[in-house]
Amino acid sequence: MRIRLFGIVLLAALQLAFSDLHEHEHEHKHLHEIFDDYWAYQLSVNPYLAGNSGITEANAQLPDASTEALQAREAAYQTFLSRLQEVSYERLTSQDQISYRLFERQLRNGIEAHALREYLLPLNGWWDYHATFAEQPNRMPFSTVRDYENYLSRLQAFPAMNAQYLGRLRMGIEAGVVRPRVVLENYIPTVEALISEEAADSRFMLPFERFPASVSEAERTRLREEALRIIGAEVLPAYRELAAFLRDEYYAATPEAIGISQVPGGAAYYEYLVRFYTTLDVSAGEIHQTGLAEVARIRAEMLEVIEETGFEGDFDEFVTYLRTDPKFYAQSAEELMMRTALVLKQMDGALPGFFGRLPRMPYGLREVPAYLAPRMTTAYYNSPSQDGTRAGFYFVNTYDLPSRPLYEIEALSFHEAVPGHHLQLALQQELEGLPEFRRNSSVTVFVEGWALYAEWLGLEMGFYQDPYSNFGRLTYEMWRALRLVVDTGIHAKGWTRQQAIDYMAENSALTLLNIRNEVDRYIFWPGQALAYKTGEIKIRELRREAEEALGDSFDIRAFHDMVLANGSITLEVLEQEVRAWIDDNR
Repeated sequence: MRIRLFGIVLLAALQLAFSDLHEHEHEHKHLHEIFDDYWAYQLSVNPYLAGNSGITEANAQLPDASTEALQAREAAYQTFLSRLQEVSYERLTSQDQISYRLFERQLRNGIEAHALREYLLPLNGWWDYHATFAEQPNRMPFSTVRDYENYLSRLQAFPAMNAQYLGRLRMGIEAGVVRPRVVLENYIPTVEALISEEAADSRFMLPFERFPASVSEAERTRLREEALRIIGAEVLPAYRELAAFLRDEYYAATPEAIGISQVPGGAAYYEYLVRFYTTLDVSAGEIHQTGLAEVARIRAEMLEVIEETGFEGDFDEFVTYLRTDPKFYAQSAEELMMRTALVLKQMDGALPGFFGRLPRMPYGLREVPAYLAPRMTTAYYNSPSQDGTRAGFYFVNTYDLPSRPLYEIEALSFHEAVPGHHLQLALQQELEGLPEFRRNSSVTVFVEGWALYAEWLGLEMGFYQDPYSNFGRLTYEMWRALRLVVDTGIHAKGWTRQQAIDYMAENSALTLLNIRNEVDRYIFWPGQALAYKTGEIKIRELRREAEEALGDSFDIRAFHDMVLANGSITLEVLEQEVRAWIDDNR
């Protein structure tokens, strides 16, 4: 009797387990069908993304930037959200639950941004549409005749895309939703710098200066002549139209006020941007106070390093010394690039001691293009192509060398290359088992928070042996803390541009050119600068929690691998994953 009863109970348990497994598999399949459809949709509407993913025919196209296309995208997001809500979240595995939450957030962000009329502000001073297009000679493949023909088709499509953007900018003028005047003054010359008198002198002709051996001489002549015709008759006139519009129409409509909260609907839009870039439900006022506290803490550490150098003088005098003594600056662009390369090669050798998994894809060094350099910040990073045909690249700004101090090289390079952006983003592209939208996502607070954490990690890895270099690291950390204060000050508290510049100059050793460029960046691109310090604070906080909980069993390599194992994620998800890892390793 007992044996029979046991068998009945066992059978019931097995049936229940099988039923649960079946339900998990059903929901998993349902969820990933939505993810697959979403990714196919993204590839269909974003030729840049599709080309980067190896769909070569997409390299002949440009995105549809019309208001009709954006309305259709918003409707598609609503449809995907409705489909997602049909999935039972409780019946998903933990990894699928992460994907569900990240996907839902991505859709809701897109829907909210559209409702707040973000499309009226398509320029943010960073990789705007005309600058992204001007980089196509460096971002597209040029191995076959078909590759060149794709490029020609993309050149021919630029005037239509340009007209779509100009249409949206004119809508912004009518609605009073326009970027501030002060940032346009330095911005317009960067557009004009892309306009050459002759097509033959244009940067768009770069791919035709050198052909692969597989392209015959006759084809080279044909392709070069067609390029000269299209660039001269269509591309350069479109850039002239854009420059004239910005000078004659847009600039005249720009406001003197610099805060986004001062344009119609701007206050609600800034609240959204704060949530979007931090992934936290926090106010601008809370972030401002966090920034003030961080500025005070870092300032105290900077004073300790000044004392370590033996310098006799106060903080302001030390900063003046750093800004003016020639020994802290490279004498040529080549010297700056060589010193950067040396630091990174030394870091490459230190990585295995702190990371169990390293990316397969390498990275290279390049100078920031000349047309971007005057308004561009100190450096930036471009990810590898998804199809593996282009490495990651760390771009160093060699414009105005007296504004590029050598004592900043370590912190800057660790942020942009390794163990910062390249290590994290290249690893993310190589993750297996994740939906494509996650492998290609870029949650700013995680990406930039990790890169700022990487700067600090260099200290633990044995770098910053020179106190001036360590002061440079603190200057960079201070820079990101200042962003919390200045961005919220400008867009939520009514700060002036000069007030922001003065505050940054008083509390950092950044050169004045860098400070002015940075403040203009925050004015032009509200909210984005809040991500760096917010993310870094959370990563370091969670690491301390793990170290305290695990004691001697804490493994730094395993911790870093775990933090990077899910790609770019929100801080809420990161916190959940770290605490689960702690529980698993107690």
